[in-house]
Amino acid sequence: MDALNLDNPELFINRELSLLEFNRRVIAQALDETTPLLERLKFLCISSTNLDEFFEIRVAGIKQQVKYGSGQKGPDNLSPAEVMEQISQIAHELVEEQYRILNETITPELAKEKIRVLRRASWRPSVSRWVKRYFNNNVLPVLSPIGLDPAHPFPRVLNKNLYFIVSLDGKDAFGRESDLAIVQAPRSLPRVVKVPEEHTAGKNDFILLSSIIHAHVSDLFPGMKATGCYQFKVTRDSDLFVDNEEVEDLLRALEGELPSRRFSDAVRLEVADNCPDELSTFLLRKFNLNEFDLYQVNGPVNLSRLMAIVDLASRPDLVYPGFTSDIPPRVLKSSNIFDSLKNGDILFHHPFQSFAPIVDFVRQAAHDPNVLSIKQTLYRTGIDSAIVESLKDAARIGKEVTVVIELRARFDEEANIEMATELQEAGAQVVYGIVGYKTHCKMCMVVRREGRGLRRYVHLGTGNYHSRTVRMYTDYGLLTCDKEFGLDVSKLFLQLTGLGRAGKLRKLLQSPFTLFKRLLELIEIEAVNAKKGKDARIILKMNALVDPDMIKALYQASQAGVKIDLIIRGMCCLRPGIKGVSENIHVRSIVGRFLEHTRVFYFYHGGEELIYCSSADWMPRNMHVRVETAFPIEEKRPRDLIYTLGLQNYLSDNTKAWIMNSDGMYKLAKPTGTKQRSAQDTALSHFCDN
Repeated sequence: MDALNLDNPELFINRELSLLEFNRRVIAQALDETTPLLERLKFLCISSTNLDEFFEIRVAGIKQQVKYGSGQKGPDNLSPAEVMEQISQIAHELVEEQYRILNETITPELAKEKIRVLRRASWRPSVSRWVKRYFNNNVLPVLSPIGLDPAHPFPRVLNKNLYFIVSLDGKDAFGRESDLAIVQAPRSLPRVVKVPEEHTAGKNDFILLSSIIHAHVSDLFPGMKATGCYQFKVTRDSDLFVDNEEVEDLLRALEGELPSRRFSDAVRLEVADNCPDELSTFLLRKFNLNEFDLYQVNGPVNLSRLMAIVDLASRPDLVYPGFTSDIPPRVLKSSNIFDSLKNGDILFHHPFQSFAPIVDFVRQAAHDPNVLSIKQTLYRTGIDSAIVESLKDAARIGKEVTVVIELRARFDEEANIEMATELQEAGAQVVYGIVGYKTHCKMCMVVRREGRGLRRYVHLGTGNYHSRTVRMYTDYGLLTCDKEFGLDVSKLFLQLTGLGRAGKLRKLLQSPFTLFKRLLELIEIEAVNAKKGKDARIILKMNALVDPDMIKALYQASQAGVKIDLIIRGMCCLRPGIKGVSENIHVRSIVGRFLEHTRVFYFYHGGEELIYCSSADWMPRNMHVRVETAFPIEEKRPRDLIYTLGLQNYLSDNTKAWIMNSDGMYKLAKPTGTKQRSAQDTALSHFCDN
């Protein structure tokens, strides 16, 4: 390998294959005996959901490239066809591993805890009678089986919905031979059904909807006999396309595109592994797929739906123990959040610290008579958002409320369209960001009359204003009334709404303008210092490292002698530990109870020690085609907290950390002569046990 040529394809890992390796690490959590059993089931379900999205977006895009003969290669020099071949091989391995773990490990261990998913062969007579009643009363009335013939063509199959292909014997009501039918499982019915205790031997016995339909599928075809019934599920291309040159109203354009997601091109077919080859081939032909797109599974094709068992089982001893998020003392001392901020910035490390003060920040602003305006970006908020309700209240009261909503937050488009409509009806000004540039930055600004002037209060974050994910994702948020922060955020909002130039920002870095350039400069400064024999250090924590220019800059810094630690949760296209190139770079991934979502950039900077938190990962899209921010942490106490608990703490994790080798593979870190240390548990103890 030519170590001096930093464009050498061998120095780059394919991003899609790296993402699959992340999912392998998620699947591995289902085998971790130190994790509560129902949480292990949850990890297995999450891995299934991850694969669904991977096929819907990433595989769909690559298939389009292959279809149209694109030979464009990435930094790794793999063509779309070559990537697709490797994806198929690895994804099949992962799916096989998912079901092996489910059948050989999770299901038997759940049974030991008297949590059972009852197979049809094990139903006792009382259960069978109850299932028949349930089928007749709850399932049969909403089923619409489609017998296939020239008048009943193959139906349009919804994305990721559960279906059955049924082979039949006998004549239909009109005396004709019928041999095949399609049955759609109703989306309105639960996929996991708890059996009443009086009909079974346990308190936590469950039956899958697929088993209920399978047991009584012949009832759907009177006079005929179902000779076979096999589950299948189709995953479709779910990326929405909007022509930036032609669209006049982004909201209306997206509304028009959303229905197509359910019936777009198929990219994967999952079938029960007992489905005969001729029926699998028949389905592949109907969906224009080939044999490499077929996934035969030994269990429910909608594996992620088993997540319902976690809640239905009501076994708190088999899930992570609850915790009460910490609230910073300065917030507790004052009922007025604005008074609290006059004594300095307040940093929040979620979920270890509560998100409630951020919600209260917006709520107080909405009802404070001295507040004149509220401006906020929203990317994902979830349903029944308290923040959105406060924004609506503020608008109804007569305050100036401006909301920048990114409608194209993938899989949240429909919810965001509804939210935009509600805010507009309440009197808020709503804009949809910049066409061609996703607005991904997380910021809120409150303008308040104080004395003879106005003061700006600002929240900046690394994660979304989402009440549910904030309990599951690690993120940083900063509340401040610093004048320069306020001026910068004010300029950004004027840019997002008025489309004028933001001008020079005092503290914030912004993509697609200054963030990329400044980060490269900071890396170069470390390299220059290292060459001079000075201390040089970089620590980066993010979800993904993909951008080839950033990777080459890190390689050059490593060659100069800079010590570099990377904490990358998901995709990492950099290869560490290559002699002469990256031997000074170490990469680790933390997979644990919480989804690691913080983005933190640390540069030793000649002893000045710069720390930025950001909404941006180091991917080309974040640097060049999104509106992102990175904000400095300047006050000593929050800086020290991020460095110790947010960075060093994660670098010392030896139980949930996966260490990356130069071949792109990961190995789980193991304690060697030291006590076990989990970064997330340490943070929980620090904030929540005080």
